[in-house]
Amino acid sequence: MYKILLLEDDELFASTVEDFLSDEGFDVDIASDGEECLELNFKKNYDLYIFDINVPKINGLDLLNQLRESQDSTPTIFLTSYKDKDTLHDAFLKGCDDYLKKPVDLDELILRIKALLKRNKKQFDTIQLSDTLTFNPSSKRVFENGVDLNLPIKVLELMELFVENRGDIVTKNMIISKLWATSEDYSEGSIRVYINQIKKLFDKDSIINIKGIGYKIEF
Repeated sequence: MYKILLLEDDELFASTVEDFLSDEGFDVDIASDGEECLELNFKKNYDLYIFDINVPKINGLDLLNQLRESQDSTPTIFLTSYKDKDTLHDAFLKGCDDYLKKPVDLDELILRIKALLKRNKKQFDTIQLSDTLTFNPSSKRVFENGVDLNLPIKVLELMELFVENRGDIVTKNMIISKLWATSEDYSEGSIRVYINQIKKLFDKDSIINIKGIGYKIEF
């Protein structure tokens, strides 16, 4: 089931869109402002974003810009009442994939969603991590017996790093470069937390601590 994050501060309209998309087989979460949207984004992984532009705290344009700067390439549709070309041009510069002007025709919305998901779907072989665990490189998700574990984003990024370097040593500097932007501060404690979350998924000897250097995963 595809997961959609809807950013919309009009409660009635948001509820209408949620009901419509749920009936079409989508799993929808709603955020009423930009900060709540970021919190949900940190907790879950989504297949599609649908953002209103004019929302409280962080507007849709600035929010998408932040997400794109953090290497989040999730397909995004803007729903907007703005009609001026400059705003729409800015939306595409910020990284949106499509837009619909309000009032929105829900039948057209579902067609745009399906077309965008189909266009952005990439085919990758899933990687078997253990008897029960698989990793999907395209969605950067870990599944246990086919069920998405909904791991935090940084844990998934760390998992991707281990998968890309399986059998080799992953240094602390490699982890820092992967998980944090150059302008961000990192903490040794955070690294240990993320490592421990991955360790819990495997046998205790699957991740080896190379003292003073980094880690090595074998599966």
